[in-house]
Amino acid sequence: CLSKGLCAPAGSVLVGSAAFIDKARRIRKLVGGGMRQVGVLAAAGLIALEKMTLRLHEDHHHARLLAEGLAQMPQIEIDLARVQTNMVFFYLRESAGITAPALAKKLEAQGIRIMPMGERGFRAVTHYWIRAEHIPQILNAMQKELS
Repeated sequence: CLSKGLCAPAGSVLVGSAAFIDKARRIRKLVGGGMRQVGVLAAAGLIALEKMTLRLHEDHHHARLLAEGLAQMPQIEIDLARVQTNMVFFYLRESAGITAPALAKKLEAQGIRIMPMGERGFRAVTHYWIRAEHIPQILNAMQKELS
């Protein structure tokens, strides 16, 4: 996906044999995926692949910092071994006293957008617009809401 980590407005890359790509194209057309005039999106995708991949390690580092900070909170359950990209999956312990959707709403009021997954789970994604100095702010806001 070019939009998540590479800052493109849209797009994905599909890799496979010629037969696989042909099948994917047919399926795309069947489900209404035949866009016209996609040159602008393709150009943004090319720039993302050529330029933004050089800074992906920053997003991965920021995700690691976030995960390590979350692991210090007793209300959070996280498997640090699973944090290998810019995505951080974690869970609220029952003792947290709040649901994931409720916490996400409180954090959004502070400008922090995080995706709740069910009643206790979260998916956090670091990206181009998240800088190292934002990580302590995010962690402090979460700790405040969980206290």
